[in-house]
Amino acid sequence: MDKLMETTLSILAGSELTLEIFFVTLFLSLPLGFVEALLRLSDFKPVSRLTEIYIWVMRGSPLMLQLLFVYFALPLVGIMLDPMPSALIAFTLNYAAYFAEIFRAGIQSIERGQYEAARTLGMTYMQTMRRIILPQMIHRVLPPVSNETINLVKDTSLIYILAMNDLLRVARTIVQRDFDMTAFFIAGAFYLFMTAILTWGFKRLEEHFGKYDE
Repeated sequence: MDKLMETTLSILAGSELTLEIFFVTLFLSLPLGFVEALLRLSDFKPVSRLTEIYIWVMRGSPLMLQLLFVYFALPLVGIMLDPMPSALIAFTLNYAAYFAEIFRAGIQSIERGQYEAARTLGMTYMQTMRRIILPQMIHRVLPPVSNETINLVKDTSLIYILAMNDLLRVARTIVQRDFDMTAFFIAGAFYLFMTAILTWGFKRLEEHFGKYDE
């Protein structure tokens, strides 16, 4: 029992780093993704095209490769970063690209007639976006955003390549030391618990914003 408690406490300590990567990435990538979506929809072609290329590169290359590039390649041009900021930069840029495409599709799914109706009522572009377009868009993009957020929980395990003691690396170290698979089961329970909370939270959000599509 003491050994089980020790294993659990060690994994919980590693989960602090996992949660930090998760929440900071989500906090930064969601607004950045929305800005990128607006740039992608811009009528100014150079901006739209450059944003499209950026999104293509981020979505078309593995996140692990991006982590390695930020941590090992940037020092070659004089940019030295510790593992934590390297991980946050790679994760944020990667997930912002995915969120950007989700937000772009959500904005484009709103009928053009709603923009025209709002203009007829004398609403400005910002008022139209805030009161009419965004509430509907949020409801429509919640399912894919939920999927990407759950993927982010699992992708945090990739930071092991930067020798960071996250949840999974701690569990693997314990298994290799004790030749006991219990640590993996505890780590798996943590991931399942976190995804269960996220699934429940997004379901509540979908119910809240569902009234805008009625």
